[in-house]
Amino acid sequence: MTESRAWRHALTILAGTTLLRLAIGAIVPLFPDETYYWDWSRTLMPGYFDHPPMIAVLIRAGTAIFGYHAIGVRFFSILAGSGAIYAVALTSRELAGDGAAKLAVLLLCCMPLAAVGLILATPDAPMLCAASCALYAVVRTLNVSAERDRHPLARWWLVAGLAIGLAMASKYTSILIPASIALACILHPRLQNKFGERGPYLAVAVAALVLVPVLFWNWRHDWVSFKFQLGHGLGEPQGGILAALNRELELLGGQIGLVSPILFFYVMRAIKRSFEPTPDGIRLVLGVTAACCLAFFVYSATHRRAEANWPAIAWIPAVILLATEPVGSDRSELWLRRGLQLGGVLSAIVCIHAVYPIIPLRADRDQVAKAYGWELLASVVDRHIDAVKGRPSAGDDLYVAGERYQDASELAYHLKSHPRVYSLNLLGRANQYDLWTTFDEHAGPGAGMILVLDDEKGEPREIRKLACCFHIDSGESVALMRGDSYVARKRLWFLSQWNGEWPLRAQPFPWTQ
Repeated sequence: MTESRAWRHALTILAGTTLLRLAIGAIVPLFPDETYYWDWSRTLMPGYFDHPPMIAVLIRAGTAIFGYHAIGVRFFSILAGSGAIYAVALTSRELAGDGAAKLAVLLLCCMPLAAVGLILATPDAPMLCAASCALYAVVRTLNVSAERDRHPLARWWLVAGLAIGLAMASKYTSILIPASIALACILHPRLQNKFGERGPYLAVAVAALVLVPVLFWNWRHDWVSFKFQLGHGLGEPQGGILAALNRELELLGGQIGLVSPILFFYVMRAIKRSFEPTPDGIRLVLGVTAACCLAFFVYSATHRRAEANWPAIAWIPAVILLATEPVGSDRSELWLRRGLQLGGVLSAIVCIHAVYPIIPLRADRDQVAKAYGWELLASVVDRHIDAVKGRPSAGDDLYVAGERYQDASELAYHLKSHPRVYSLNLLGRANQYDLWTTFDEHAGPGAGMILVLDDEKGEPREIRKLACCFHIDSGESVALMRGDSYVARKRLWFLSQWNGEWPLRAQPFPWTQ
């Protein structure tokens, strides 16, 4: 196969998998975190409680074109995911030719991490896209002789700075990229000379400039976003040694599942081999970046539970390393092919399961099923809103709320008028809804509320807290279903005649734990 054919095949695979992700993204309902970010997009700001603003900007652009539909929410996130794969292919092509670029595309498209994860509208998609572009720009600068042409090198450093700034405006953990590159430059004798050039400093200046609005917003809000993320990942350790060990094993299992078992071995081996001495130090830069990102989240898991998708940034340089290293023996090549096949099969199973349940899991324990059933719940709430407002004595002060941001955002998305739904957060953690106008700040005495809570045996704690402030009646229970399978059950509570008081919350705000 000629090099040009390999590159065309790489682009064809990327285009085909992008269309597949768009099709799945249009069919599968939105998950609670996605509707949470969608609610952000209705009020664009330079920052939010949980993350920087990039995901909200992408969702706002998509819904401006396609409206409030799943494909509108996910459209630009899916394209950003494809942009990440394309940038990885370009980097691999720069280092080892078109065959390496094709292998890089195959690796990412077969990994459940990208094949499934890049369908969702989360901060990971724009972060991975920008981080991949940053690595490509850095590799371009390191792979060209500075004496030959300094001006293009300066431009690529500027591109790297812009990409790093956008990555950090997507997810704060992107700071690991420039920190790792700086560490690699310290470790390699040739790369130490880069500290005497202006390019890296231009990159830092551009990245800082891009991040100024995010920093200003955090300053205006008492650095709440940084405090939350630090507490979320590096707070006081929970549990003892056994709890920490369990979190580490859970993190390891999540990475093996997202990368796929055989490919996990190969990418880890590629990271290890990257520390072998090379004249230019490019592989060391990629290896240090991957290793530092993994080490950070391994350390984070000693304190708190680390979500499986958090170390995704580490696999971008790792895939480039694997795609650009020599294949080795026939046996190694055979197992790599098997790894691609296994990863592709696992990705296909999960994608099919997202559309039609084929994995034998109880729906109430199936993470995919969490996206289903909200439309029915919203229709029931809409019916009660119409009934209450249809009464002659009804006023305009009727609000809808949930206890958690997941319930509030799903209701806001699926209710027919897309109203502002409040998240009370009386028992759970603080979130973006606490920074917006809350119910007790907006409503007047005598207002009413339809509150959606988990259906529990006995009286929920939220209702006991609110009993001092409202006249409360229990409403109907609604089962959230995926087809014929039970996912969860919610109950409507009707709160009326608010007396103007409000109970104390169980968790502190701003987030301090």
